[in-house]
Amino acid sequence: MPDAKAVSPSALADLENAAATSADRSDRTTDAQRPSRDNDRSGLASTLAAAPDVWRLPLDDYSFTSPYGVRWNKLHAGVDLAAPEGTPYKAVHSGTVTKAGWFGGYGLCVIVQHADGTESIYGHSSQVMVQEGQEVKAGDQLGLVGFTGHSYGPHLHLELHVNGKPTDPIPYLRDRKVDLQLQVDDPYSDVAAS
Repeated sequence: MPDAKAVSPSALADLENAAATSADRSDRTTDAQRPSRDNDRSGLASTLAAAPDVWRLPLDDYSFTSPYGVRWNKLHAGVDLAAPEGTPYKAVHSGTVTKAGWFGGYGLCVIVQHADGTESIYGHSSQVMVQEGQEVKAGDQLGLVGFTGHSYGPHLHLELHVNGKPTDPIPYLRDRKVDLQLQVDDPYSDVAAS
């Protein structure tokens, strides 16, 4: 009579394989329950602070409504990015605020001078959130979108002046891995390169 307590080697191998598969599934379930890196942004601020050459989009969501160039026989020296009134806008690059207040046709305006002398100008604000002399980093909030000054609706007017002269922001920022028309920036480009 066969031994009732004897175990078939093939049955034992099947049990061992099933146990290994179960352990693998358990590990994957545990990994899936861990917070993703998107839930922990604690290192983002220090990463951006460590990368002073980073350039960013001025708004999170907008419609590109008017390019740089001549219109109505006059130079439109920047680009217009439409967004609802009160939408926060941010510094495209680190620098020092040299103007924060009313500035003629720009209405409520913020001007940031960057380390190389380039200036970024943000016009038609409904509210300015910074003060002259304040140091800002790329991505810091400067103000809220509005339609003060010579404006026909809520939008951010963004200008860049290089060596004191208006410069088309589209190619200038694209060279710095920011695409205003596609609404894409790469805040890690300089961090990854170092």
